[in-house]
Amino acid sequence: MSEHSHAHGAAAGARQLTLALLLTGSFLIVEVVYGLLSGSLALLSDAGHMLTDVMALALSLFALKLGQRAADRRRTFGYRRAEILAATVNAAALFAVGLYILIEAYRRLQEPVDVQTTPMLIVATAGLIINLISARILTQGSQDSLNIKSAYLEVMGDLLGSVAVIVGAILIRFTGQSWIDPVLGALIGLWVLPRTWALLKASVNVLLEGVPEGLDLDTLRADLLALPEVTGVHDLHVWSVTSGQHSLTAHVVSAASMPLVQRQVADIAAKYEIDHVTVQIEPPGAPLSAHDHLHN
Repeated sequence: MSEHSHAHGAAAGARQLTLALLLTGSFLIVEVVYGLLSGSLALLSDAGHMLTDVMALALSLFALKLGQRAADRRRTFGYRRAEILAATVNAAALFAVGLYILIEAYRRLQEPVDVQTTPMLIVATAGLIINLISARILTQGSQDSLNIKSAYLEVMGDLLGSVAVIVGAILIRFTGQSWIDPVLGALIGLWVLPRTWALLKASVNVLLEGVPEGLDLDTLRADLLALPEVTGVHDLHVWSVTSGQHSLTAHVVSAASMPLVQRQVADIAAKYEIDHVTVQIEPPGAPLSAHDHLHN
């Protein structure tokens, strides 16, 4: 991803996050108040998601703004990893909320609570509208950024929560069965947990400088070794600074000219969407260092 395209994507992402934050934040207080008044766990769990939404959107927006700062002598890659830190924090928080909902649902099943369905239905319907708009706003950005994806998953969790609350309010009104509310709350938690866990794993992988998801290091090595001028590749590393910004370093054994080999390696890397490439050219027969032996 080029600097220009990243800057353009960051600006678009900031607009999306700002609008979603305004919509979500304006509705949060209303949902919390009515959730407490109605006594609905499904509505309170939805309000809990909405609270984490506001925090997640604010953190994601802050991280995105911070990530646009230029590189300096202390942060030579710039501040873009702040977006991954935000995604990790958001995913961990949402995972904790999901666990809390399951625990609270179990408690409510043991000790049923009367639920007022009218405010529950009204607020949940309004919440559904807000979440639909916010999800629509964040859909595009979630494809390119783990940071925005974490915010998008927060909103989607709330969207499903609103649907569950509406269904629950209708069923409880006509059946009088209060156990429906905690069961729906638990279903929301069960939907959130696996998706949040996947996001958490992806963001932690970036923080640990792991190989980007979907990239096969052995295939990449084979493609480099297939170059006619290359007789060996070792100390090969590929990692992500942030979403969509991948880097590669490698020691390449070749008797050809350095510019030629570097250009060919860069061409191969580009096929894997790696745009930051550092290559050290070594002549055939050069001894490997102890470090190189470890990473060969």
